[in-house]
Amino acid sequence: MNFKRYRQFAPVILPERKWPSRVITKAPVWCSVDLRDGNQALEKPMNLDQKIHFFKYLVKIGFKEIEVGFPAASDTEYLFCRTLIEENLIPDDVTIQVLTQSREHIIRKTFEALKGVNKAIVHLYNSTSTLQRDVVFNKSKAEITELAVSGAKLIDELADEYGREHFLFEYSPESFSGTELDYAVEICDAVLDVWKPAPDNKVIINLPNTVEMATPNVYADQIEYVSDNIKYRENVLISLHSHNDRGTAVADSELGIMAGADRVEGTLFGNGERTGNADIMTIALNMFSQGIDPELDFSDINSAIEIYENSTGMSVHPRHPYAGDLVYTAFSGSHQDAIKKGMAKMIEHPDRWEVPYLPIDPLDVGRNYDPIIRINSQSGKGGVAYILETHYGLHVPKSMQQHFGAIVTKESVNKDSELTPEEVYDLFMKTYYVREPLNVIYYSEHASTESVDLEIDVCHNNANKTFKGHGNGIIDAFGKALESNLDVKFEIVNYSEHSMDYGKKSRAITYIQLYDEDHNSYYGIGISSNIAKSSLRAIVSAVNQMTDGQ
Repeated sequence: MNFKRYRQFAPVILPERKWPSRVITKAPVWCSVDLRDGNQALEKPMNLDQKIHFFKYLVKIGFKEIEVGFPAASDTEYLFCRTLIEENLIPDDVTIQVLTQSREHIIRKTFEALKGVNKAIVHLYNSTSTLQRDVVFNKSKAEITELAVSGAKLIDELADEYGREHFLFEYSPESFSGTELDYAVEICDAVLDVWKPAPDNKVIINLPNTVEMATPNVYADQIEYVSDNIKYRENVLISLHSHNDRGTAVADSELGIMAGADRVEGTLFGNGERTGNADIMTIALNMFSQGIDPELDFSDINSAIEIYENSTGMSVHPRHPYAGDLVYTAFSGSHQDAIKKGMAKMIEHPDRWEVPYLPIDPLDVGRNYDPIIRINSQSGKGGVAYILETHYGLHVPKSMQQHFGAIVTKESVNKDSELTPEEVYDLFMKTYYVREPLNVIYYSEHASTESVDLEIDVCHNNANKTFKGHGNGIIDAFGKALESNLDVKFEIVNYSEHSMDYGKKSRAITYIQLYDEDHNSYYGIGISSNIAKSSLRAIVSAVNQMTDGQ
């Protein structure tokens, strides 16, 4: 890799920069550019029906400015614009935006496409960077400025012809991030001098990071410089349009807002030419996670995924922020344990979301809690316990969690796959509810104030038998009956039980941990509508493992 062919981008000298100490406190003006020419460079561009469906979805989730393409670029783009206008598909509070180069026939065709529109932004652009000027156009700064100014004048004239009250203006010095800052301000000022922005007729100056060339802080410096030096600033909306060549378009936009921008252009899931654009969904939900109203509704994030994938033919990555299939899922044992504890703690402060590893509540974007913790060979006791509790209402004691976690890990390794909640539950029951060779069928007790006489009908090695025991309680008497009849000795060290269901037919589950004579641990569970019987069954389950079928 010949890195010596490349040069480091020069930093902006801005010693009094203010943006690093600012915080984002409100949503910017959002403009969707999902429907830009070629529908942002898709292999198979959307057809008219797809574009209309996508437009309606963007309106539904709250976009008030939507770029509908480059009407002069193709018949499809032109027809889409006309269809929206002629069929009254644009709500009164939504402004469409169209793109045009600074060329006379293209500008005229653009206004023809907008005839009869209620409100539209005419977005003029021409490239201004040193590389574009020298390599593509072979033009001087003065010639590039004249190109922008001539386009601005024609747009101003045509606005009068078609009804000025229907139009807003936007100018982009394309490849802004590769343009000398003083020249970027100079050419923007020249366009503004033509359009003469006013409080009731503001102009958008869009400063695109057409190709990411440096770290996001440099883009923020560039935005702050223009914001501080441009003419008519109080009547100008500074807009951002960042591409994702370096993978930092979201950060560019967030830092750009801190640097003074009023508006952000971008797409859902960052779709766009080359590496794509800033992902408006991620930026908006980042704000949401900070307690800021993003003014876009992503409460049903699955519908956004569906329309995106159906319209573009592309897939949402499973690790995509907020929307990916796996972003609310933990396989790691320590993560699972922390999430489990965080979810339990939420009972104390339901109005304040604070759960480790989950920056937002999945329910807020239309997801549920089912996939938060999934079980594979990397999972631990906390994750396994969470699955059993949330899916089956089992509150497994900590010592048993540790024991079962190792069993689950081994099972996942052997299967070389993730275990479903059903598989985890089945493995739990198979491991701890062991009803052979010994099984309790029926028992009766005769209790006095100080002791219990117990008579138990059991099936042992496929033979029905009756055991008798005497002790200070049912469990003690049962233990002594097993000791005298099966020659087993054990000590119960942990006991817990709880109801599994609600209502009159509720069942109890009992968890038992016992030690044998060598201090080895064995675990068992028992289930019955009778708490005492569930306790005896739990002891039997553990003893069956201790005797190992003998």
